[in-house]
Amino acid sequence: MWLSLQSCRSPSEVHVVLGNEACDLDSMVSALALAYYLAKVSVAVFVPVLNIPRSEFPLRTESSFLLQEQQIPDTCLIFRDEIDLHALHRAGSLSLTLVDHHILPSGDAALEEAVIEVIDHRPLEREPRCRVTAELVGSCATLVAERIVQGPAELLDRQTAALLHGTIILDCVNMTPEAGKVTPKDTQYVALLESKFPDLPERNVLFEALQTAKFDVSGLTTDQMLRKDLKVLSSDGLVLAISAVYVTLEAFLQRPGLQQDLCAFCQRHGYGGLVAMTISFNEWNEPFRQLAVYSQHPAVRTVCGVLECANNPPLDLSPLGSLYPNICAYHQGNTVASRKKVLPILKDFLREQEDSDVAGEVGAPEYEPRGRRDPARYPRHGDALLEDDAPLPPTPMNSLVDECPLDRGLPKLSAEAIFEKFSHIMVVRPSTSSSPEKK
Repeated sequence: MWLSLQSCRSPSEVHVVLGNEACDLDSMVSALALAYYLAKVSVAVFVPVLNIPRSEFPLRTESSFLLQEQQIPDTCLIFRDEIDLHALHRAGSLSLTLVDHHILPSGDAALEEAVIEVIDHRPLEREPRCRVTAELVGSCATLVAERIVQGPAELLDRQTAALLHGTIILDCVNMTPEAGKVTPKDTQYVALLESKFPDLPERNVLFEALQTAKFDVSGLTTDQMLRKDLKVLSSDGLVLAISAVYVTLEAFLQRPGLQQDLCAFCQRHGYGGLVAMTISFNEWNEPFRQLAVYSQHPAVRTVCGVLECANNPPLDLSPLGSLYPNICAYHQGNTVASRKKVLPILKDFLREQEDSDVAGEVGAPEYEPRGRRDPARYPRHGDALLEDDAPLPPTPMNSLVDECPLDRGLPKLSAEAIFEKFSHIMVVRPSTSSSPEKK
């Protein structure tokens, strides 16, 4: 049974297992699986918390897919805007285990003293003052699987194994050495899970199903599509959004009401402009890249000339026709110039804007004057979110950001409601749904 936590009660201490702010599949499954295991081997109350508002969950399409495959309803999940960790900490009732990250953002700095354990698979930027499991493997779920396997054998059920198995395979790009993600330990634990549960889906079929789900944006609004894989760069006078979009540019530009949606997106989030980098794949799984720049501010549209003239690397842009006066569209001939390579070009553009004081001129009247900007509205976090290159658009990296646009309002659930919710997860039966290989 999935997440059959302790019966509902009012404990003196709550132990929260918290994933990172990107809340990708690895972060989510690591938090869920570890909380399940710890609840089984301890008398304490363990609650996995997904570190995004509930409203953001539909953007994690691969996570939704895998949970549905295992018949785990999202109504059983606890999201960051549904539990007040700071209030629990002030009451002296909070212990934290961090998975898939080891540094809390400044907004959560007060929670550092509540951290009692860290499990992470990335290089440590600083040594946490608590129990640490840190190893450079392809997926944090590998380290969680290792932890669970070291415990009583009966605690590893098929549902938990299926979640860990699918996550490691997706993170490690189907265990392909050429992708540069997989390590011997990842391979070891995928094989171990398969040996314990021979009916787990075949790797290739599972990987393709998860990849398809990950890049399926058919059910998303334009705002959700742009936020699904978003990076943000900022200077003192300008905030620029860079979104990876997983459809062709032609399909994107044909969305009904697109210009109104782009205007609302930028106004809602405080962006002065948007660079949308589309990626799709041909029948040989080769990337096909296109690019569009949107802004209503003439000074921002000078980024078009910067991208056209870029030589480190050259993007080989060919102008495409656009029905909208505020959108410049291009075919990108250099298909290996991923967003990771384009971000430094845009950073240099913003630095030059600052140095020439152009950004300050753009700031009036649409932008707030220098020195009076609201950091909650204009988060400076693009520099910390550069990704590794990969044959397919990569999973979001750890979000080591200074600010996070989480809902800081009052939690929608009381502590009693949270424990009541988890006490009812016991009724979820082991999955009998069709696996990806049967679809």
